[in-house]
Amino acid sequence: MVTLPSAGSESADQSPHRHRQVAESFGIDTARYDRTRPPYPVALIEAVLAASPGKQVLDVGCGTGIEARQFRDAGCVVLGVEPDPRMAAFARDTGIDVEIGTFEQWEPAGRSFDAVISGTAWHWIDPVAGAAQAARVLRPQGRLAAFWHVPQMPPEVVAPFAAVFRKFLPDSPTALVADRPALELYQAIMTTVADGIRAAGDFTEPEQWRFDWRRTYSRAEWLDQIPTHGSLTQASPEVLAAVTDGIGAAIDELGGAFTIDYATMAVTASRLVG
Repeated sequence: MVTLPSAGSESADQSPHRHRQVAESFGIDTARYDRTRPPYPVALIEAVLAASPGKQVLDVGCGTGIEARQFRDAGCVVLGVEPDPRMAAFARDTGIDVEIGTFEQWEPAGRSFDAVISGTAWHWIDPVAGAAQAARVLRPQGRLAAFWHVPQMPPEVVAPFAAVFRKFLPDSPTALVADRPALELYQAIMTTVADGIRAAGDFTEPEQWRFDWRRTYSRAEWLDQIPTHGSLTQASPEVLAAVTDGIGAAIDELGGAFTIDYATMAVTASRLVG
């Protein structure tokens, strides 16, 4: 889940890309991250490739390589750019070619690509500088596509989970925005991304794509991914244990499992010709 700025904070300093220390904390347990973070809908992969001139793909903030492997398995040649050496090492072990660095400062060395993608990572990129860098490396009509999973939990799940975060991590972004609709929160990110693409120039008008799906989580499955949340990657072992116990008890009250409706949302635009 994306770690968002505090509710009510609208200053530029609260933009996620200004808090990269959170982004670079996800590598604390790469195997858990890769095991528990869900892949992206096949329909999204197909839509990006159908709108791209070829299959040379640059994956920005590739992490452990979740979406990179999906694009590779769809016949693409994928290069990842990732600032965390631990995440990059994991992705390399799965067969993904990765270069370490932040995308805005990354040196493409004359290379160009048919698509620049970013799965649950573009909010860590400066929205204007990142889009400008994408324009530099994309071939004419190449596709920029940044995408996120937006979890839409039922109210009977939201309330007890929010209560746990407010008890043990009262100042965390998760606690502060727990009762706001997820699509509303992510829309703020997507609007910022689209505005950055417009400001960078060299792109068609940004579009939003949506792909709906659902997943049922058992108690064990949900608790397994809890430590990968941005609010918890830097938490003390005591706080992490308390949150895990509290969430586990809440899931028990729900019958030991629950279902999330996801909307995987993409912000995408095409590199102009000329």
